[in-house]
Amino acid sequence: MVTLALLIGASPAQARDVIALSSGVANARAQSASPQAIADYRRKLAEYEEARAAFDAEAKPYWNAVYERRKIRNAKRRDRQAITLEDYVLEQAPLYDGPKRPSNPEPEEGTPRSRRELPVVADFIQAAQQHFQFSPQRPANEMEFKRAYARAVLSSGLTREQAVRVYSFETGGNGGYDMQSGLSASRPGSRAISTAIGYNQLLTTNSVELVAEQGHQILKVLTDKAAQLSGASRKAMDQKIAVFKRMYAFSRTVPDTWSDHEKLAATPQGWAVHAMVLDIDVGPQLQVHKLLTSVIFASNKGFSRPLSAAELEMMNLTGDGTGLDMVTMPLAMREQVPTANFFQRGGYERNPVAIRHNTVAKLLAITNSRMDSNSNLPGAKDLAAAF
Repeated sequence: MVTLALLIGASPAQARDVIALSSGVANARAQSASPQAIADYRRKLAEYEEARAAFDAEAKPYWNAVYERRKIRNAKRRDRQAITLEDYVLEQAPLYDGPKRPSNPEPEEGTPRSRRELPVVADFIQAAQQHFQFSPQRPANEMEFKRAYARAVLSSGLTREQAVRVYSFETGGNGGYDMQSGLSASRPGSRAISTAIGYNQLLTTNSVELVAEQGHQILKVLTDKAAQLSGASRKAMDQKIAVFKRMYAFSRTVPDTWSDHEKLAATPQGWAVHAMVLDIDVGPQLQVHKLLTSVIFASNKGFSRPLSAAELEMMNLTGDGTGLDMVTMPLAMREQVPTANFFQRGGYERNPVAIRHNTVAKLLAITNSRMDSNSNLPGAKDLAAAF
């Protein structure tokens, strides 16, 4: 559920300065590292490695069991068999509480690693201009986008409550249509922590996958709108449709799998597709389909009642299959099943929310609680008023 320096984009002179500075820091560290400091580091490192090895020996069987139980549940679902408590690991995941890895007072071997910057909104727009000769049509203001999103939500069959509460959770209740995860105008110097943008925080891979899978439906919406326009507005819409068709064809050049879409999304052309999240006509459709595909997935699996906003968010956050595993769980079981059952080990150990709220019931409860509080913030109130 929820990597972030950087020689990329720097001039040669700047790059040399960074390397020289890194070398200078390393030399200074080497000169200041006393034999006692080095000996202390090596002792602490040995203690850390011993503790980590002991923890890994305990954790590996646990996560193997999580994986095996997940396979069993998937097989039972395919065969339409009932899933019981015995199909989950009911013990909480072991957590490492030993010493931290110490800092090395000596320079590390090899060249310093630079941190790669994530692309941001300006990069997506530039890619769209360069590869598709197109700039997304931005709204005149935030309310214009909110109204377009509200119309798309209602046309899809989603509810106002689902849309507003998911928005409240995903954006903190005040996010804009072009909000990127990690970036905030109120925090100068903030960095993007992912490529996620907008009301439902779509990643580049989400955009490529949605265009590939739902592009025909989005094209119908654009074509229907074009039929109601004339003059310059019609010409601009026709151009947008032509560009979207090219993006649709590009997104379908690989097999329809997340991993293949992820590779495509990492290319400049994939960034260009992601720029459509910002477009007043296409962006609301992409945001809506991110939620609608989860609703359809649940329905196709036999889930008949409407999804609550928190349940829909579980599917939005963790993926449809994993999210549905939680959503279809009887209430009594939700109190007993640890959240670790729905994560890979690395993801779980980096997720303080899942660790702190460590059963399905607790995770859904904190999601609902945050939706409640964030729904009272100005952005969420504006979105609710747009319906």
